Amino acid sequence: MRKQSFIKIISGATLLAVSFLPSLAQNKPAYEMTVNGLKVIVQPSGNEIVEVLTVFKGGVQNYPADKAGIESLAITALTECGTKRDSKNSFKDKLDKVSAEISGTAGMDYSSLRLNCIKSDLDQVWPLYVDALTIPLFDSAEFDRMRQDAISGLKSRASKPDFAISKFSKETAFKGKDYAKSPTGEEDIVRKLSAPETEAYYSSIRTRSRMLIVVVAELDKPAIEKMIKELTASIPEGKEVKLNRFSYVPAKNTFAEQKKAVATNYIQGITSGPQPGTADFNAYSIAMDIFYDRQYLEVRTNNGLSYAPQTGFSGGLSPYTIFRVSTTNPNKYISVIDPLLVKVHSEGFTPEEVKNSKTGYITGFYAKMETNAAQAASLAANEILFNDWHRSLRINEDLKKVNVDEVNKSFNKYVRDITWVYQGDTSKVNPALYTAMPANSKLPETKLKNENKN
Repeated sequence: MRKQSFIKIISGATLLAVSFLPSLAQNKPAYEMTVNGLKVIVQPSGNEIVEVLTVFKGGVQNYPADKAGIESLAITALTECGTKRDSKNSFKDKLDKVSAEISGTAGMDYSSLRLNCIKSDLDQVWPLYVDALTIPLFDSAEFDRMRQDAISGLKSRASKPDFAISKFSKETAFKGKDYAKSPTGEEDIVRKLSAPETEAYYSSIRTRSRMLIVVVAELDKPAIEKMIKELTASIPEGKEVKLNRFSYVPAKNTFAEQKKAVATNYIQGITSGPQPGTADFNAYSIAMDIFYDRQYLEVRTNNGLSYAPQTGFSGGLSPYTIFRVSTTNPNKYISVIDPLLVKVHSEGFTPEEVKNSKTGYITGFYAKMETNAAQAASLAANEILFNDWHRSLRINEDLKKVNVDEVNKSFNKYVRDITWVYQGDTSKVNPALYTAMPANSKLPETKLKNENKN
């Protein structure tokens, strides 16, 4: 019973990229260089596609809660408001003429603007990419249209129960912290953001100290250096950027509820997870991959409580683990998931489960990494989150070193108390069932002694 990895479900941009790039059999190895004080990572592609990713570090750390959404608007404006050389229509027409793409995304830990084109068209597309990054227009009329589109998108997402429960969950668990913010913002905040304010914000994050560039293409090093020098010539160095890391560890089981008229009831729990770059990270990723299958079997197959129960690990700068379900019987759900957690804590996973998970994990990722875009995203995320883009290239070797004891230890360490939230018919749920510790939750003394030795 395989499934879509939760890495895709919870945070596509961050987590898919956090994963791992296969060690491709190429004649030319990946390398890094510094151009105008900016790190550039280059992966020769062996094909005719050019993928360039310019990353702005920080994500939700870059702005206060009352400006949430401003970075998303700024990144979108780079391609939707035109430049000082091209109107929006002229800019898009030039891209369409050669079937090239320039697009941006804003995430929890960083934002990015990507270029994708055929190598033979790069001379036509590169100037457009440079202009988008360095002389965006922030035209007021186009900005107002774009902002209204963003508001419509927020309204649409707010009506989707999966989005609503995830938002409520993070706002509860990360109250007062950066991860309580949504990169796309809130309707009332986004409505007040103006073109001049958003342009000024973009200028504040467009510094070489905050940027990272990844190139996945078959281009000579001197050609890349020339391109990056052209791009960064007018960009200021800026102040040194230090990204904050926060580890969420609930002090106890808690439960928050919101009465909501939905077709079924939605529940999400959040607990902790290891920081990127720590010794537990790979083992815990495997643990949660296995646990997905186990909870799916218990919640859906054996008890018929939900069509698509989910669990998984979000490994960003504020890592966390989630348990999510939609069900008509929330009290039955906790009576199933609690004993399952206890069983895993006390008995652990088997060597066969760990072996199969590692094989499936790597095989699945290799299939995803066939595009230059996926490779660039992986290199960028590993550099931002792990301070180590080389990790993208060695995951196969790293996972081979993970053993069943490390997987079990990591699960026991991070999956403890849970912050639960609930949206739906509040008369159908007993909060006490979610805040009470399972009677047999304590680990056996032999387990505790083995963990203390480690």
